[in-house]
Amino acid sequence: MKIAIGSDHGGFTLKEKLIGYLRKQKFAVKDFGTYSEESCDYPDFAFPVAKAVAAKKFARGILVCGSGVGMAITANRLKGVRAVNVNNLYTARQSREHGDANILCLGGRKITAKLALRILGVWLKTPFSGDERHLRRIRKIDQR
Repeated sequence: MKIAIGSDHGGFTLKEKLIGYLRKQKFAVKDFGTYSEESCDYPDFAFPVAKAVAAKKFARGILVCGSGVGMAITANRLKGVRAVNVNNLYTARQSREHGDANILCLGGRKITAKLALRILGVWLKTPFSGDERHLRRIRKIDQR
């Protein structure tokens, strides 16, 4: 699975840990930046990751900022993106099973690295259920 990842300064440290985990698990990862903790703007990294996922160049994306909120808002501006801001295992699982979420947004200042790695593991391993009621809802989103 090919994964696009990006962060702003608030998510840089967590992003680096996530990249290490992903590579250890043998995922193909492209880092869209940022590459330091120097202050920057989250849309500059959210849009390229979201565009790459929407264009199906990557199966999934991961975005990290201080809270995860700015990244999710930005990514969800693009058609075909279903970005979720997750801070617990239940939401990680549900976002995939029911919403077929394709971008995971995390808050580098909101959750521990240990929890973030657990969330990522669940999110990557959980398939979309394919249930008709969930497909119907996703189709309604995609029609807008």
